[in-house]
Formats: sequence, structure tokens, C-alpha cells
Amino acid sequence: MIKECAPLPEFLVNLYDKWKSSSYLKNEDHYKKLASFGQNPSSMIISCCDSRVNATSIFRVDAGEFFIHRNIANLVPPYSTDDENHVTSAAIEYAIKELKIQHLIILGHKDCGGIKSGYNLHSGNLNPDYEFINKWLKILLPAYKNIEKDIAEKKQIEQLEEESIKISINNLFSFPYIKKAVENKNLSIHGLIYDIGSGGLKFLNPHTEKFENF
Repeated sequence: MIKECAPLPEFLVNLYDKWKSSSYLKNEDHYKKLASFGQNPSSMIISCCDSRVNATSIFRVDAGEFFIHRNIANLVPPYSTDDENHVTSAAIEYAIKELKIQHLIILGHKDCGGIKSGYNLHSGNLNPDYEFINKWLKILLPAYKNIEKDIAEKKQIEQLEEESIKISINNLFSFPYIKKAVENKNLSIHGLIYDIGSGGLKFLNPHTEKFENF
């Protein structure tokens, strides 16, 4: 119930006050333009919910430059029109059909808890407490089937982090309007993986189908 909601913690109020009196004031005109003219981002980023991954910080962009959707393990489900709650598909549809973005980027990262949970799920170590997470991570099954099984578990999970991005890209192309936009050269698709500790960023080379350094 709404009456059970708590007031905002004081530390968050203080952080907001500092932002409003510093960063906002320095960029007030920019924010007013965003409010008046709406958003016109060139790119959509699909990234993980992980609090350590911040696409706007990685690329040093201002508010309004990225349309960002975050979910567990930065996954894209296959195209479907059933009665499920397709929040990720809805975000993609809005980005393509309304915002007319030119670039769609799947941004994965190292040491992803969601990917590790997906690995456990598909290797037979299901966590029964994950009522919704387990259902969501079923998207990873094709990626799990692609990883080597005769190597150390840590290496398998690292492979799954990369394979998951490839599967999500394949799933993007199951959306008819995405396939058409790419064929018409109105949209480009990219896969990236971010190393939180080193700050490194690798891209998926479409020719080698490997993640490589820039």
C-alpha cells in the first residue's frame, strides 16, 4: 500500500541537492532544451542492471544522448507476440519505431551475476528462490549450449558472458522491423563487453565472431 512507503533517505536527498546546485546549474540550458524539444538519441544501449555498469560514464555522454534499457544480464528475448510481459521488446520497439535510433548496442560486462546465475540454472544448480530470474534466464539456454564443457567453470562462465551477447544479437534479428532496418542501412547492431576492473572494452568483430580490443 502507498501509505507504507517510506520517505526518501536523507543521504539521497543530500545527493540530489548537491546535483541540483552544481551539475544541474552548470547545464541548466541543456536540461531546459531536453524538456522543451524532447529526446533525440542516436543510440540505444541495452545493458545489465549491475550498479557498476554505467554506459553514460563509459562513453562520457550527456543526458539525452543514449536511450538506455537495463535488465538482468543485458539479454534480448526472441521476437514474440504472446501475452507475456515483454518489457525489453517494448523498449526496443519504441527505440526503433519512435526514436528512430541509428545504433543499437548490447553492452555486456565481466563478472556478471546474472550470467553466473544463468550458468548455474542451465548446469543443473537451479536456485528455487529465484521466482522470476530463473524464468528470464531461460533466454540463455542457446548460449549455454555453445560454450565448452571440458574447461574450468570460471572459463565456461566467461564464455557464456560473450555467447550471451551473440545470442541477444541473433534474437534482435528475429524482430522483422530490425532486420529490415539493418538491411536498409538505417540501423547498425553492435556487441560490446566491458571489464569493470580494468576499464577495458571489447567489441564483437562480425567477421571473426570474436570479441577483440579496439
